[in-house]
Amino acid sequence: MRSWIGRFLAVLAAVPCAVVHAKPEQIRGVTSPIFHYYLQAYPQNSTIPVMGPEAKSEYYNIGSGTIQSTNSSAYLTVGADNTSYKTLTLSSSAGTAAPGWALEGDTIITGTSSKWGRQLNFLVCKVGTGDYWQVYLQTGSDVPSGKTCSNYQSLHLPCLC
Repeated sequence: MRSWIGRFLAVLAAVPCAVVHAKPEQIRGVTSPIFHYYLQAYPQNSTIPVMGPEAKSEYYNIGSGTIQSTNSSAYLTVGADNTSYKTLTLSSSAGTAAPGWALEGDTIITGTSSKWGRQLNFLVCKVGTGDYWQVYLQTGSDVPSGKTCSNYQSLHLPCLC
């Protein structure tokens, strides 16, 4: 007879990872200059995703290849820039070609089946006069000229420990 732990582990093993959804969570930066800054809409333009103070943080549902704000219902989408940094926007629609967002542990990535393959690097560039950093998906090493930026950032859910 199987122990309750064995039965529990058998049930967990039967659940495909693709259908697991994170509860609404904050998305945060873990290294300078966005250490413990949180993903949110830029106060001067609600379509621009930025990393900013925790007090203005939004919460997101992550699943089925999308990241959707529970505050505004906007989806995090990726632009078609010709540079290695891709403009992210907060849009009312996930679009017909959702970027294929996924989680790898507590890290936000684009899935291997996405247009960009598995990517976990982001670029952040200072925006405006406040304490906000615009977020881009980074697929290489380009950075916009004339801006204060930090390359090779990663975005995470709160600690899963």
